[in-house]
Amino acid sequence: MAIRNTIRVTKTDSTFEREKLIRPIGFKGGYLTELWQTVSRLQSETGHHAVGLATQSVLYGDADLFAAYSEAGGNALMYALVERTLQLVRQTSFETPVQLLDAILPEVIREGVRITGKPDLNPNFIYNALISVDNAAWLLYAAENGLDNFDDLIPEPYRSALSHRNDKVAIMYQVPYGMPVEELRQAVRQGYFVMKIKTGYPGSQEEMVQKDMERLAEIHRAIGDAPTDQTASGKIVYTLDANARYEKKETLLRYLTHAKSIGALDQIVLIEEPLREENDEDVSDIGIPVAGDESVHDEASARRRLDQGYGALVLKGIAKTLSLSLKVAKLAHERGVPCLCADLTVNPILIDWHKNLAARLAPFPGIGMGLLETNGDMNYLHWNTLKGYHPVAGAPWTTARNGVFELNDDFYHRSGGILTPSNHYESLFPYAR
Repeated sequence: MAIRNTIRVTKTDSTFEREKLIRPIGFKGGYLTELWQTVSRLQSETGHHAVGLATQSVLYGDADLFAAYSEAGGNALMYALVERTLQLVRQTSFETPVQLLDAILPEVIREGVRITGKPDLNPNFIYNALISVDNAAWLLYAAENGLDNFDDLIPEPYRSALSHRNDKVAIMYQVPYGMPVEELRQAVRQGYFVMKIKTGYPGSQEEMVQKDMERLAEIHRAIGDAPTDQTASGKIVYTLDANARYEKKETLLRYLTHAKSIGALDQIVLIEEPLREENDEDVSDIGIPVAGDESVHDEASARRRLDQGYGALVLKGIAKTLSLSLKVAKLAHERGVPCLCADLTVNPILIDWHKNLAARLAPFPGIGMGLLETNGDMNYLHWNTLKGYHPVAGAPWTTARNGVFELNDDFYHRSGGILTPSNHYESLFPYAR
């Protein structure tokens, strides 16, 4: 086992940029109009420094807190937790970022509850606040140990779970509540073939399932027969994402019965986190793999979902930290369960952080390649500007082609550009302290 240097952070800094969305994004019964890009800077006692990124999504992190505050107010609370976390990092030496996360997490949780005044603060809010810090910690870890490749970055215990080299990663095309049908047809014409349908409409459970069923019928009528050469069936496929809006399995089964009645069931390959986190019903008899997402906060909660018949796990290295995602990927690998990578409407650089994970996972069953959601291009008002901040902007593997990212040797050699500093984000700290 390689000996790693002990890292001591002596200076920290942070800032953020507010990025407007083209239209409100709807999920979990709420709507986002902007996303804050949080940037954290760490400097070690050896003089190395690193700048890490995050996209804040308070609605994803804790929908109840999001509803209780203004949109900017909720983001300000999360940013306050980022600042407090940076103070904790200055008090904690570490060898790997996984060790750092384990050491500070209990105190970060306590601080999150204190800052928000919410005793039942969702762990996803905590992890989202940790992203830019964890991101910077991995970059600092690379600098301190002379590592220049993502494969070398992964600590030994987690490498077997990320040992594949997919030459393609399929893109899950997000279909939010209000997206016009013509935009879906256009996406299919562009080659997208994995359509991620947001379910869990606002309203009561009855209102929700009725609207969800109507929406599926509308989508299936529009694109259900569209051909593709990317799947064995020659048809596009659907994944469903309810963001834990369904209270009971019975309601989910009503939805799936409707899907069967309109001829859409056979094209559904995955259901992401349909049920409330506290729901403990077994889902192994549903007939479609159910993936744990929001309810997976640690290895114990991941095991709980697997024991309840969940057939896949969602990795969110850009929403729950790369450090936690490595642990979840390792568990899934040991249990023979596939993983996929879902988005948080992140910026282009974070997409390549996530792409490095998706590229190394075993091909997803029924898809035959890695599986990655990314939807920033369809949601950010200034997406082309954000693309320009990428340190290797314009590289062929940063652009979708026929519904996939095509990954070549250059992608793996350069680790998608994530270990190369971004001039834009570095420039946000002209007077680094």
